[in-house]
Amino acid sequence: MRKVFFALAALLLAGAPVLSEDLNDPEEILTARHGYMLMLANQLAPLGAMAKGEVPYDAATAEKAAQSLAALASVDTSMVWAPGTETGALADSAALPEIIANAGDREARFAELKTAANTLAAAAGTGHDGLKAAMGAVGQACGGCHKQYRKSE
Repeated sequence: MRKVFFALAALLLAGAPVLSEDLNDPEEILTARHGYMLMLANQLAPLGAMAKGEVPYDAATAEKAAQSLAALASVDTSMVWAPGTETGALADSAALPEIIANAGDREARFAELKTAANTLAAAAGTGHDGLKAAMGAVGQACGGCHKQYRKSE
């Protein structure tokens, strides 16, 4: 877990000069939010593929990805949900205005993700059945927020 923290910190520091030019620029905030979501997806991809049986289960890979996901889920994302970064305000945004306005519900949903990701981190390396069972709560946390607060494609 310590290695994951340091890797995440290094990544954030590497991106800091680009993002620090104007921390209030909606385009920069949206770029940060997209980057965060892509990092979540990057860790979820191998876990989902293993859970579905699309690739062979590998305990070490599952544990590493799940621990990284849990670390990402613990990051405070409040600064990437600024007014002016929702769909309609920015062309590349899929975030509905309600997620910006309803900070309390957004924070509760991210807390659900954090809990589910921590449970997954504990189960991922224990076997395919444990991984598959724990992935359900992560999928529900992600899907619940996306269904309510993400623009339909």
